[in-house]
Amino acid sequence: MTLYKRIGIDTSKARFTVHGIDHADRAVLKIDLRRNQFLAFFRKLPATEIVLETCGGSHHWGRELIALGHVVRLIPPQYVKPFVKRGKNDRIDAGAICEAGGRPDMRFVAVKSIERQADGMLLKVRQTLLDQRTALINTLRGHAAEFGIVAARGVGRVEPLLAAIAAEPSIPPAAKELFAVMGQEIARLDARLEEFAARVAAAHKASALSQRLAGIPGIGPISALTLVNEIDPGAFHSARHLAAWIGLTPREHSTGGKQRLGGISRAGHERLRALLVAGATAVIAAATRHGDARVSEWLRALLRRKPRKLAAVALANKMARIVWALMTRGDVYRAGGARAAA
Repeated sequence: MTLYKRIGIDTSKARFTVHGIDHADRAVLKIDLRRNQFLAFFRKLPATEIVLETCGGSHHWGRELIALGHVVRLIPPQYVKPFVKRGKNDRIDAGAICEAGGRPDMRFVAVKSIERQADGMLLKVRQTLLDQRTALINTLRGHAAEFGIVAARGVGRVEPLLAAIAAEPSIPPAAKELFAVMGQEIARLDARLEEFAARVAAAHKASALSQRLAGIPGIGPISALTLVNEIDPGAFHSARHLAAWIGLTPREHSTGGKQRLGGISRAGHERLRALLVAGATAVIAAATRHGDARVSEWLRALLRRKPRKLAAVALANKMARIVWALMTRGDVYRAGGARAAA
């Protein structure tokens, strides 16, 4: 029998708060460890169940503890919050993590391998560069408007806007120089994003699973790669559990035997939810614009009854369920039987 039944850890950059209980569920370990003491302490312990909250660095420490022979479980922060007592501090947080890890119905996050984390960086760094370019373009448009030059939105409008600024005699030379600096930075980010587009295409081509998921209408290479990197299908009991984890299922306010459903919970993976809803919106827009006769009767009937935005969320929910089915069964999407759209 191990010395500790379970250990909860509240992690940070420099200090780790440890809370351990014995097999009678009594708190017998409450200590703080510095970063350089952390692994040395757990190297001396026999195999123990260790619970951490998913946050920055949690997957790294999970891998390190697993290498020492421990059983590691990661819990989303929103599942720990109900167990936090009054007077929040690091000791109370560690105790809440330890207590939450002992619940039989608790849902855990799988520890990512170092290779999987490296693969996921490609899309995240690309999104960061994309956000930086968008911020620069918005800054450029905003400052140009202060000098009376207004341009429409879009990356394609940047060059005409810069040309209009350069040709405007009323703008001082110092301001024109700063506008040129922003234009150069936008051009640099454009070139970098083109490189990332090629890398994303290569990664998508090298992944058989990503190519199978891209066969689902509304899912492209970026969405498919994100699904492959972020989803472990074995962690979900059913397709509905995956849709709920992404945040595409209704929020429930039922009581007294009366079911009351609200809008979607939005409690889950924000990036996946945004990608699936955007893909579903594109499917609906294309079907509506071109009058595609291959659109499923389910979607056609839904569009007759509900607003397009609500139909897009419902379609995204169905896409998530199809994704789970393809990932668990190793199947290929077929435009027949259970489908969201042709």
